[in-house]
Amino acid sequence: MCPSSNIQTGVATSFADHPLAHLARLRFRVTINTDNRLMSATSMSREMNEMVKQCDWTFQDLQRVTINALKSAFIPFEERLAIIEGIVKPSYATISAE
Repeated sequence: MCPSSNIQTGVATSFADHPLAHLARLRFRVTINTDNRLMSATSMSREMNEMVKQCDWTFQDLQRVTINALKSAFIPFEERLAIIEGIVKPSYATISAE
């Protein structure tokens, strides 16, 4: 889902009211995307930061949507798993240990 773009087009009124937050609480496999970064004046960092600020997302929530994105990527399963286990999880573990 692309919260900033969806807010700009009127699909949602704010990050807090965006369906992404509700669907994530229900444990759907949601992902955060930017849609068109230039038109929406956003980045992945901004999208994630807004979810933390407006929806009380935790570091674990951010890790979950990052892993969800890879689980849904259009690359072979083995490659997805290697990236999740070899890069994403160790990187999040390093950051959370700081």
